[in-house]
Amino acid sequence: MLATKGKLIYNIYRAVSHGLSPLLYLHLHWRKLRGLEHPLRWPERLGRPSLPRPPGPLLWLHAVSLGEGMSAIPVIKECIQKRPDLTILMTTTTFSAFEVINKRLPASVIHQIMLALLNARISTKSFKRWSGPVLLPLISLMLSKFSLIAPLSTTQAIHFQLLHAPPFVINFSGDLKCVVEDFDNCEGEMRSTEGLTSQLSHRQVWMASSIHKGEEEVILSIHKVLTQEYPNLFTIIVPRHPQHGKDIAQKLWREGHGVALRSQHQKLVGETNILVVDTLGELRHMYRLTPIAVIGGSFFPSFSGHNISEAAAAGCAILTGPHVGHFSSMVLEMQRLNSLSVLQVSAGLELEEALRKLLSDAKILEEHRVAAKQVYHALSEGILGNVWHLLDFHILTRFELKRK
Repeated sequence: MLATKGKLIYNIYRAVSHGLSPLLYLHLHWRKLRGLEHPLRWPERLGRPSLPRPPGPLLWLHAVSLGEGMSAIPVIKECIQKRPDLTILMTTTTFSAFEVINKRLPASVIHQIMLALLNARISTKSFKRWSGPVLLPLISLMLSKFSLIAPLSTTQAIHFQLLHAPPFVINFSGDLKCVVEDFDNCEGEMRSTEGLTSQLSHRQVWMASSIHKGEEEVILSIHKVLTQEYPNLFTIIVPRHPQHGKDIAQKLWREGHGVALRSQHQKLVGETNILVVDTLGELRHMYRLTPIAVIGGSFFPSFSGHNISEAAAAGCAILTGPHVGHFSSMVLEMQRLNSLSVLQVSAGLELEEALRKLLSDAKILEEHRVAAKQVYHALSEGILGNVWHLLDFHILTRFELKRK
């Protein structure tokens, strides 16, 4: 009965989608004019591939955001290493993700099938919506099409089971957000920050990354206080969105601050003591410039945190706010392994005091940096191997058996 109802809702969904297709065309053209879609490849949004499907097994990985795409790259490289004959299709939702990720993918990967859901999670709000009597049959039908679901946590696994995902396809692999691509494999990107490394070698540096609107006020306020105590201090601000970075720089210039904008590749001369990074895809290498990283999107209740693995992999002393959302399990696990690996503090005085302590005591700073890096390695070890074994068993082996 549930399956029949699900198919009925699915057919209604297809009919409504078809009826709205003219509006979708207009919407995509509007996005293209605003620079949010690729000028030539936007038809891929409608399921029209730009390249023919090659023969043999094909693995399709889809990433909604830039962060998810970056997490997928180590998985892609692991799969290619284990199965050179495997074709990888990579799709992304946003144009910004396409621009950054396309440069990092191996040449054999098609960037534009049996289904696997990796690092699967569903928010509490979405779970309540999908588990209602109207939408449950549809989500149940959708989940039944997956050959593998690798949930983020035990709680997430329970949510997928309650949404009627087949129990035998639910398997754990570890949190892919804990895996960061090896820095040594990205020499070209590292060279882009070499100039900054030499310019900042004699400065005390700290960085605030993934900053959302409103949080820059907290960061700049602390910057003004700490520069009175540490005249050699240098602050790097990396907003979540590049345009926000340009807005911050304009405001600081009007106020007479010495600020450089990353997209203009300005040298850090004279009274310059702030660098605003308004570019995409450089964050993890920016972490190599600083011993201290404050992770934004976490200081106000309306936010839900950001990934801290890249900062930990780079050996930064990590501070984050109290509102970390679905990254709470990562933070708790890191703190369980070593309480120095990540500090959670509130905006304002607590953050200021924590930074002052790290800046004033080299021994304490080094203890926090070592703890973060050691915990990162402990959490990330074996995850890629686990993912590969699950994909090989649940996807590729079944694909080959069906062909026989």
